[in-house]
Amino acid sequence: MKIAILLPYKEDFSPNFSGAVSIHVSNLYKYSKFKKNITIWGNTKRKKYLTKNYKNISINKRFLSSNNKKYLSKFIDLQKNNFPEVIEIHNRPNYVDEISDKLKSKIILYFHNNPLDISGSKSASERLQLLKKCDYIFFNSNWTKNQFFDQIKEENYISKFGICFQSTKKIKVNLKSKKNIITFVGKLNSAKGYDIFGQSIVRILDEFPDWKSVVVGDEPREKHIFKHKNLRLYSFKGNNFVLNLFKKTSISVACSRWDEPFGRTSLEACSLGCATIITNKGGLVETTKYPIVLNSLDPESLYALIKKLILKIKYRKHIQKLNYKSFFLTHEYVSNIIDKVRDKLLLKSKFNIIKNSKLKILHITNFNYRYFGRLQYNTGIRINNGLIREGHNVLSISDRDLVSYTKTIRDPSGTKYLNKLVSNTIENFIPDIIILGHADRVQKEILIEAKNKFSNLKICQWFLDPLTKKGPDYLKNKMRILDKHSICDTNFITTSPDALDFKIHNSFYMPNPCDHSLDYLTNFKNTQDYDIFYAISHGVHRGNLRPGKTDERELFITKLKKKTLGVKFDTYGMFGIQPVWGNDFLNKLSNSKMALNLSRGKPVKYYSSDRIAQLMGNGLLTFIHKDTQYADFFSNDEMIFYNNIDDLSYKIKKYNKNDIEWRKIAKKGHKKYHKYFNSSLIARYIIDRSYGINSKYYWE
Repeated sequence: MKIAILLPYKEDFSPNFSGAVSIHVSNLYKYSKFKKNITIWGNTKRKKYLTKNYKNISINKRFLSSNNKKYLSKFIDLQKNNFPEVIEIHNRPNYVDEISDKLKSKIILYFHNNPLDISGSKSASERLQLLKKCDYIFFNSNWTKNQFFDQIKEENYISKFGICFQSTKKIKVNLKSKKNIITFVGKLNSAKGYDIFGQSIVRILDEFPDWKSVVVGDEPREKHIFKHKNLRLYSFKGNNFVLNLFKKTSISVACSRWDEPFGRTSLEACSLGCATIITNKGGLVETTKYPIVLNSLDPESLYALIKKLILKIKYRKHIQKLNYKSFFLTHEYVSNIIDKVRDKLLLKSKFNIIKNSKLKILHITNFNYRYFGRLQYNTGIRINNGLIREGHNVLSISDRDLVSYTKTIRDPSGTKYLNKLVSNTIENFIPDIIILGHADRVQKEILIEAKNKFSNLKICQWFLDPLTKKGPDYLKNKMRILDKHSICDTNFITTSPDALDFKIHNSFYMPNPCDHSLDYLTNFKNTQDYDIFYAISHGVHRGNLRPGKTDERELFITKLKKKTLGVKFDTYGMFGIQPVWGNDFLNKLSNSKMALNLSRGKPVKYYSSDRIAQLMGNGLLTFIHKDTQYADFFSNDEMIFYNNIDDLSYKIKKYNKNDIEWRKIAKKGHKKYHKYFNSSLIARYIIDRSYGINSKYYWE
């Protein structure tokens, strides 16, 4: 787990000459829980650095070439061998394109200035590209964020950005020991309002000789010279000097003309209990809850405001106390904000780093609520149970129920409402992974849009129906699975992928899961009235047989019964006997000792209908065709394999006569199925494969 922080070219990272970005980065690094994993990269001529984890990027400068490009290129070359999971870029959006194209790391971009003034983020199209290529963007104030989203709908990207204010350490201050000092810290130019301050402070010091002023800063490009016996000027000083000065200061002034993105001077002054005068420019007002705002930026107005604070002692001390007590932007607080984002990105980048991590999962499948419990044993419920047992936060949408309940004249199929609901749910819930189960009515365009908006989002689907030419509804089922397979990170099917005559993107075999809360019978322990159970679920949605409806399985059972005289069959969904559902199905199942697992179509490697989970899961001795190759998972003393109808008939009669043997085999099969094919394990398998975790599973 590695995090690389890239400073802007020429951002000085030395103790005595560091800028606001360097101070911000060095301070937060010290309080991060990822401290041991972070390396800070930059370029400086100094030999001393703010932190030990800093690495200097030296380049050979040339007059006619871009040193900034060389700096970026060398950083990328260094990271190709360093393999950082996350790269954090400070204040240089024009670095993002090349880093994104050449490195596979997650990218966090920090804005410390107005995005509209920085190369790489001036236009709306550039900023939209940043939202696409960056995994997260931090702004140092709400004002900076609002500038970035000019001409862009902020609500469309709510999960991709946050506010990371500048911070300072919490220092104990005795407010009673404050001295009559008025400070100005920053560049001594007109943009910072130093000309306004200078004119005002000379008048103040003349009128109040027991007060002093201290100015810290320089500006070689502008000259604003103000002199007074009580005015002390210092050139650029380190941050510790400034903090110690603010401890003694009573009044601090930050009267910028320009839109300050945030304002470190104001933040530090307020944190140390100064009554702080600011202008309503940029993000300055976000540095404290109790600002003294200079509404008119001229020497007379500033003079009047400072004079008011000097004369009204109780008011001044009240403001000082409020600023000091309300301060919360500590290094610990802001570092924690960043670490939460790092946690999320590192979790999604390498899920197996934190094995106990819990995900937000949106599970969309048919839960059959509209059938009032008649279809309570379906696979969607089983997988859902497994996901919840694994400790994940699971939000479930029953797509076909919604479509059924929300049909209107304007939306006769109900799909418009469904897709609007799915889209809005993704926007509000912001899932880590979307799991689809036969969710044919969910439009893939909704999922593509979600992928584009939330770059870390995983999408997968599971599919139970047969997918080979030897099975029923081949073309229909093939079209259904392929509709979304390319936008899914993983696809799970109940047929071995190598048995298909077409390719499914990143596909995996998934056994039909049993579930101990649904499959709780132990038939091998009890006495039954019938020998063998077989049920066809014709008319799933109607709940009863369609007149004149037969299929090849009914013909097979007819022949089998004739060949297996003396064996009592309990059959449903055929021969005019209605299918059984819900609790009635379980009651009927409990009254047989053996069962036939016979799916539609010819046997195919690993394919079985979900009926097998109910048969094995409830402890019946189960017969299955050998061509399903289930012998890869179960031995002859756990499941019975047959070659043809004659072999099946012989084996049914054999075990029907041997009460001890069938119970022994059924018990062992039941135990193995619940151990290796249970819903919790299969839910974990779906998550693991979707996140590229190579845990070994029994059926692989």
